[in-house]
Amino acid sequence: MNVSAVGRPSARALVRSISDSKIREVANPFMADAEIIRLWFGEPDLPTPSFICDAATKAMKEGKTFYVPSLGVPELRQAVADYQSRLKGRPIAADRIVITASGMSAIQLVVQLLVDPGDTVLTTSPLWPNISEASRLAGATVELIEMSVKNGSWTLDMQRLADAIARRPKALFINSPCNPTGWMMTAAEQKVVLDLCRKHGVWLLVDEVYERIVFEGDLAPSVLSIAEPDDRVIAINSFSKNWSMTGWRMGWLVAPTSVIDDLAKLQEFNTASAASFVQWAGITAIRDGESFLAHQVDRLRRGRDLVHQRLAAHPRIRTTKPAGALYSFFAVDGMTDSLAFATRLAGKDKVGLAPGVAFGPGGEGHLRLCFANEVETLSRALDRLEIALGR
Repeated sequence: MNVSAVGRPSARALVRSISDSKIREVANPFMADAEIIRLWFGEPDLPTPSFICDAATKAMKEGKTFYVPSLGVPELRQAVADYQSRLKGRPIAADRIVITASGMSAIQLVVQLLVDPGDTVLTTSPLWPNISEASRLAGATVELIEMSVKNGSWTLDMQRLADAIARRPKALFINSPCNPTGWMMTAAEQKVVLDLCRKHGVWLLVDEVYERIVFEGDLAPSVLSIAEPDDRVIAINSFSKNWSMTGWRMGWLVAPTSVIDDLAKLQEFNTASAASFVQWAGITAIRDGESFLAHQVDRLRRGRDLVHQRLAAHPRIRTTKPAGALYSFFAVDGMTDSLAFATRLAGKDKVGLAPGVAFGPGGEGHLRLCFANEVETLSRALDRLEIALGR
């Protein structure tokens, strides 16, 4: 058959309807430019510490390069369970842990597990877009509860959220501490949300990737500290941020045992598993990584404080001081097209920031700056930003 008779090859319409990553739209044209200060992606600038790299090398030399169980290496599942039990202050069994090939893969597995075409997934905005787009790819409708800044802090309208939960969406997705805003849900708010989800039979999906990266105290509040093992609660986490392992692509899920076998099937048909030697290195990261993590958070706190001080002093900028995560998310007076602004900033001023529109309609008019970098580098980036804003 002549190709012209059936049209050009193309993906299915739903895939084509999904927007490209707006962060990548800014970054990709300039990735080879050595002059750019790269603060657009959410990753620490520190390389993975040598003790973790050595553990991966050791595993490879020992021949740990073969297929492993779909749910993960048993020793790593147990290490994650022990780690989470210690953090949450209550037992979390290893048979509730699924090791995944990245936090992003964990989100995809959860969506495939729970979401049918026509379902509604409820989440907040501004928010990292992957949960919204993964849900849309599953044929779901995404309902956004837009957050706002009140008294200098990002705030979630709990009454609006309660009303939305009462409409019985399939799932509610909460990211706390939040990418991009740094907002952190309180323990009291989490209890209210968990009770509402229980009442209405709604799955509660919590992204806890930044739970250790907080600047007052040692740990973000977690629903897992109050949820029962058979609650409709799934927690998503990752090795990427805590131990500077973004390129290693490994995460985990904590889920009810009633869905673990189904997650194993989905894992098998998606990635089979995370790389075997990476999993063995993950055991070392969890077991021996506390001092590195403490250093990482202290360094991030210095970066956050510098960036907040500089941004808050600028007459065109409105900003908040993040409670956790890696980002400053700030509004620029008079900026109505953050994608165009961020693209010009990268090309002309050699500063790579993420456009606020990448994080949903509640993000337009903002920029996101990842402060996981040396203070000297952050200072140079802020100097360049101030010049751009003065034009």
